[in-house]
Amino acid sequence: MVKYALLARLEAKPGKEKEVAEFLKSAIPLVAEEAGTIHWFALQLGPSTFGIFDTFEQEDDRKAHLTGKIAQALMANAAALLAKDPVIEQVDLLAVAPFK
Repeated sequence: MVKYALLARLEAKPGKEKEVAEFLKSAIPLVAEEAGTIHWFALQLGPSTFGIFDTFEQEDDRKAHLTGKIAQALMANAAALLAKDPVIEQVDLLAVAPFK
């Protein structure tokens, strides 16, 4: 059962919104390599605001994700794409309902 999550908010630099969206889409193969990441969502919350939400069954998997390939790629591209540092929150899930 998933009990742990991460919620990251990313603010694109003006004119870099398309590149941020493409960067997030391109991360799917990287997350596929992470056995401990159960769900991974890339979000667009507004014209220049993006997010990532991912879930984990164990705290160790969440910690591993924070230092994994996606995090490394994000930080390597942050100065070119983002207006400010990402805001990353560790979230404990209270309830998860697996609907069809």
